[in-house]
Amino acid sequence: MNRTRTLTGALLAAGLAFGATACGGDDDGESTSGSAANTPATSAAPSTPAEAGAAAAEPFGPACSAVPKDGSGSFSGMAQDPVATAASNNPVLSTLVTAVKKAGLVDTLNSSKNITVFAPTNDAFAKIPEGRLNDVLADKEKLTSILTYHVVGQKVAPDALANGDFKTLQGARLKTSGSGESFTAGENAKVVCGNVQTANATVYIIDSVLMPPAS
Repeated sequence: MNRTRTLTGALLAAGLAFGATACGGDDDGESTSGSAANTPATSAAPSTPAEAGAAAAEPFGPACSAVPKDGSGSFSGMAQDPVATAASNNPVLSTLVTAVKKAGLVDTLNSSKNITVFAPTNDAFAKIPEGRLNDVLADKEKLTSILTYHVVGQKVAPDALANGDFKTLQGARLKTSGSGESFTAGENAKVVCGNVQTANATVYIIDSVLMPPAS
């Protein structure tokens, strides 16, 4: 990358989903893992053209301007740390980091290889009524389900978001759509800063918390 080398979001709300463990792919190259909380990290998968594309492109989106220019919270700084640690250095992802800690997913996320995280910002969490958010944060099982729904067990390049359909670590599928530098995850979560690289993940910071479909 030109200005940096290559974080994650403001996660969860009524049960969010940020990060999880990488796992082996299905025949279509997508993750087959279930709950990340109980799944050990797997070894890194071979590099693919899609992964190379994710690493080559620069971060994009209106919220990227809020990322610090220097230090551990900058793009270059985040590229040196695993995803949960990188997120903790970014002030716009503090709620997400709190959720990840409550779910006990810090080590899981940091030890995973080649994952993609859709990271909700603090403002995304603020859209959730405070009482409901507090209930979710207090329910570890529900919180873990939401957070792992935000994680895909492979690196996803920006162009793959145009008509994407990915299996998340939570188990349910997440669809993405868009073109150019305008993408949506799920029904209405907009990517506000995309293709942020950490040492083990590609991060797409989003403006709403994703909720897994009812089983």
